[in-house]
Amino acid sequence: MSNTEKYVPSEKEQAFLDTVVNGKYDRQIITGIKKFLEKKVPEDMASFYTDQELQALVDLRGTVKDVEARMPVKITRHYFELAKRSKPLQVLVKASPKETFDLDGAPDPGKQMDYSPVEGLIHKYELGLIYVASTCSAHCRFCYREELIAKKEVMRPDGTMAPKGLAQIGELVDYIKQHNEIVKANGGRHPKTGREKLREILMSGGDPLVLSNKNVAAWISALAEAGIESIRIGTKELAFYPDRFDETFFDMLDKFHAVYPETKLRIMVHFNHPDEFLQKDDEGNYIENPLGGLEWVPATKRAVEELGNRNWLNIDNQAPIINGINNDPDALRIMQRELRRNRIENHYFFCGRDIIGHKAFNVPIEEAWRVLNESQKGLSGVEAHARLSITHYKGKTEVAAVTSDPLPGVKGGEHGLVIMKLLRGAADAPDRGKVTILGRNPEAIWFSGYDDRVLYDEAGLYENVTGKKATQKIAQVV
Repeated sequence: MSNTEKYVPSEKEQAFLDTVVNGKYDRQIITGIKKFLEKKVPEDMASFYTDQELQALVDLRGTVKDVEARMPVKITRHYFELAKRSKPLQVLVKASPKETFDLDGAPDPGKQMDYSPVEGLIHKYELGLIYVASTCSAHCRFCYREELIAKKEVMRPDGTMAPKGLAQIGELVDYIKQHNEIVKANGGRHPKTGREKLREILMSGGDPLVLSNKNVAAWISALAEAGIESIRIGTKELAFYPDRFDETFFDMLDKFHAVYPETKLRIMVHFNHPDEFLQKDDEGNYIENPLGGLEWVPATKRAVEELGNRNWLNIDNQAPIINGINNDPDALRIMQRELRRNRIENHYFFCGRDIIGHKAFNVPIEEAWRVLNESQKGLSGVEAHARLSITHYKGKTEVAAVTSDPLPGVKGGEHGLVIMKLLRGAADAPDRGKVTILGRNPEAIWFSGYDDRVLYDEAGLYENVTGKKATQKIAQVV
C-alpha cells in the first residue's frame, strides 16, 4: 500500500503536487556483509573490512548474536569516501561482533507503542512523530530505531506482537483533524490527555529523504492541509548523501512555501562527527579557510548554503554521544562551532538509548556530561545551545549537572551528585521542570544504574523502581 492510497488531495494540494519533479540519484549503496565477503563491491571498497573482521561476522550468522539480524549493513559511496580516512566514521557504519556481545535492552525504547493511536504515529508529546520510511541511505550501527529498520516484532498495548508499521496519509490526516476538533470543542484541551491542538509533526523513520520528492511533497502538503503549523523533517542525508539536496528538491520546497507560506519547515539534520562534513589534508588535519572557519566537503557545503538561503526554513542538528565515534570534547567543539557558523543550530546531544545491544555503544552518563561540558568551553553562548538529554519513558530528561565534590551530611552524596531535569513530558507534561537528584555512579549508562542512589525524585523518574515517588529530601547541612 502506498502512502497516498485512500487519500484524495484537495485541489490546492493537487495543483502543488502537479508541479513537483523527482530527482535522479545514484547513491551507489552497498547492502550486506555478503557483498564484501564475495568481493562484489568496487575494488577500492573491498578492503573496508579486513578478512578477519568478515570472518568474525560470518561466525555469528544464524545465531542469536547474528549482527546483521540486529541491524542490516548499508553504506553509500559518499560515506565510504569519508569513512575510509576516519576511524570514528568507520565505527559508525562498520558492523562489529561487539554489537551483540550483550543483548540487554528494550525492544520498544521509551514505551512508544503506548502512545501510538494510529499506525506509524507516536503522539507522546505536544508534537506527533510519524514513521514515513523504514530505511536510510546507510545504517548507523547504534541506530535507535533498530526495531523498525530490522523489522522486529514489538509488543502492542493489547499484548499482540507485530512489527512497527509506517504511517498512512489518510489515517494520519483523519486523526489530526479529529483530535483538533475534540480539543476545540473542549475549550483548547483534550479531555483525556490534556494536550492542546496537534500543530507540529516530525517526519522520521528511517529517513524521510530516501523517499522521492513527490512522496515528500504529498506528505507535507497533506499535513499543511490538515492544519499542521510546523513540519520537521529528520534526515541524515547531509552526511550519507548530500547530493539528495538537488535543484528538484529545493524547487519542491520553494513551491511548497509559496502555496503554504504559514506552514513552517525545520530540517532536523544528524551529524555525529565533524569528519562527516569537513575536508582533511594529506596528514588528516582539517583545512582552514583563509576567510574564516574550516573547509567543508563541497557537496555538503553546497546543500547547507542552499538550505541557509531560505530564511523561512530552520536547520537544527542533534546527535547521541556514542563510544568510539564522538565521545571526544575536541571533536564536539569543532562540530558545534562549524555548524553554528553555517546557520545550523546545535539542538540536543543525547545519552545513548536502552536499545537491544546498547552496552556496545553507550558512554556512561556522567562521562557524556563531562564530554559535552568540556566541548563547550571556548564556545560562544550561541554556539553552546545544545543540552544533554536522556530519554525516559516519561519524557526527555536533561542531565543538568554533575558535581565533583561530596555533599557533607547527605547519605549517598559522598562522591557528588547527578541532577536531572524533566524537559518534556508525555500528555500535558505535568512534571515538566521537576528534578531528580542522584548519588553519582560513574559506570551508569542508563537510568537503572542509579536505582539504589535516588536521593530526591520530584520528577518521578524512579517511581517504578521504588513503587512510589522517592521523597527523601536532601538533608540540610548542619
